[in-house]
Amino acid sequence: MTRPVSAIPNLGPASQEAFARAGIHSAEEIEALGPDAAYERLLQSGAAPHFIGYYVLVMGLQGRPWNDCQGEEKARLRQRFDAIKARVGARPSPAARDARFEAAMDEIGLRPRQRVR
Repeated sequence: MTRPVSAIPNLGPASQEAFARAGIHSAEEIEALGPDAAYERLLQSGAAPHFIGYYVLVMGLQGRPWNDCQGEEKARLRQRFDAIKARVGARPSPAARDARFEAAMDEIGLRPRQRVR
C-alpha cells in the first residue's frame, strides 16, 4: 500500500496537490527520487521556487522538523536549491505567460483581430 505525499513529515495537503500536478502521487515516489530530483520535477511542473519549501522537503525526508535546518547545513542546501533552479531555468511572470497566451490565441485566429484606425 502506498503512502500519500502528506505522510512525509512537514508536508501537508498543499504539498500533496503540488506534487500531484508534477506527476508524483506517493511518499514512496518522492523517497525513490530523492529531494533534489523530486523538487526539480515540482519546479518543472510550474511551481514557483521557494527555498523554505525545498528544505522543508529535505528535512521531512530525514524525519526532522522543518525548522531544524540551520547554519552550514542550511547554506549547503541553499547551494543545492540554487543549482536546481538554474537547471530548471527562470519561469516567466504570470503577466508574461498571459501575454504569450493572448498572442497565441490571436495568431491561430481564435478571436477576431482588432482593426487599427
